Amino acid sequence: MKIVAFDTQVSVMRKDDPTWKFALGASPIIEGHILRIATDDGLEGFGYASTTAHMGSLTGALDAELEHLKSSVLGRDADEIESILTGLDRAMRGAPQAKAAIDCALHELKAKRLGIPLCGLFGGKVRDRVPILRILAIKTPAEMAAQARKLVDAGYAYLKIKVHGDVAEDVARVAAIRAEVGEGVHLTIDANQSYTPKDAITALNAMAKHVIDLAEQPVPVEDFAGLALVTRNVPIVIEADEAAGSIHEIYRLVTERAVDAVSLKIPKLGGLRNTLAAARVCEAGEIKYRMGAAVGSRLLAAHGLHMACALPRVDYACELGEFARLMDDPFEGLEVKNGFLELPAGAGSGVRPIGAKA
Repeated sequence: MKIVAFDTQVSVMRKDDPTWKFALGASPIIEGHILRIATDDGLEGFGYASTTAHMGSLTGALDAELEHLKSSVLGRDADEIESILTGLDRAMRGAPQAKAAIDCALHELKAKRLGIPLCGLFGGKVRDRVPILRILAIKTPAEMAAQARKLVDAGYAYLKIKVHGDVAEDVARVAAIRAEVGEGVHLTIDANQSYTPKDAITALNAMAKHVIDLAEQPVPVEDFAGLALVTRNVPIVIEADEAAGSIHEIYRLVTERAVDAVSLKIPKLGGLRNTLAAARVCEAGEIKYRMGAAVGSRLLAAHGLHMACALPRVDYACELGEFARLMDDPFEGLEVKNGFLELPAGAGSGVRPIGAKA
């Protein structure tokens, strides 16, 4: 199964709300790259390279990274995934988003050749579906409460509230949303590094009375001691996101017990192989984990879904449904139903380019 094609195309997806923003920025679009790897026996595998500025990835850089790595992939036996991925690390330091796209495409090729779903490569499924957590962009408390109501009415039981570091305003947002949706809906918050440790402790202790399940990355990524301080001084589960950018960083978070949980993201970690390894590190240290925000094509969400359905310790809603607020997706075959994503049928990821045969 020799690799004979390595093709990329830019994907630009519009947001249904062009004013959508969070603490680290705002943009009316989501950009990424679709990678297609094909073999001489006619099989194709696809990967999504995320263009995410706050994770160090821009369109021009991704173009250059993928082009540089192309020669390490073309002509290789597609079954030799470990050898290829190890070679990519020798060929270039960093570039996790580009490497993630290659990793995912290679794993999908393998699953298609074997005629099994993608999760079959990681021990097989332990569940058929996962609950989906949807994200509320930063707006006024009343506007966020109204959006929360729309999502709950659409069947979602898990919501993430974006906040931006103003303690009083952020507590008001949480209070308004809880008052609107009632006690039966699970709420989390995500500060995207916007608090100081003291403000995070103040805010989270004030929010606790509104029943918050989890708080994601409350302090700046470089403030490891501050993150651990917050974890020790609030009753809410603290989850690392930006601070969990590699297996090495996750190992430190786990071994020093700086957090209660870790958000696993395929593009940030460099692919499915590394995501699985990171999950095993968390399991060894008894630290919770789940699949974090996959913002982009259904292709990226499908890869995350297969991983979530193969990991035994995923016990909370995953952020794999944000494609529902995006337009112009080049892939189809995956939809959220009553707040859940179910594993799609068929070999590989189960999604396909629009217009391709099912």
